[in-house]
Amino acid sequence: MTSKRNKQRTYARNRIFSRTGREKLYESDGVYFLKLVLVVVLGTLWLKFRSPIFLGGLPFSGVPIGMLFGLVIVNRFEKYQFNRKIWYAILILVTIVSFFLPAGMLI
Repeated sequence: MTSKRNKQRTYARNRIFSRTGREKLYESDGVYFLKLVLVVVLGTLWLKFRSPIFLGGLPFSGVPIGMLFGLVIVNRFEKYQFNRKIWYAILILVTIVSFFLPAGMLI
């Protein structure tokens, strides 16, 4: 007797967008705005030093601790990869911009 294995059909059930292009997942505007504010605040947190630390000839004037925490939080709480990419891009952009602003904790 031959055993017949049922193949799992997961393609249509697990896709984010339907065939017409509409998003199946609905997130309220308040939740999205809260996530955006959280990512922006985390991106601005830097641990800055009074005098730069030289490691291997490269000066380090700060450590982006908010970005490190933000990467972990986004990876843990955002379910879909498409949404994670957007949050990662926002987090990195805010971190780079806030490096040149007087934001962060000074040691």
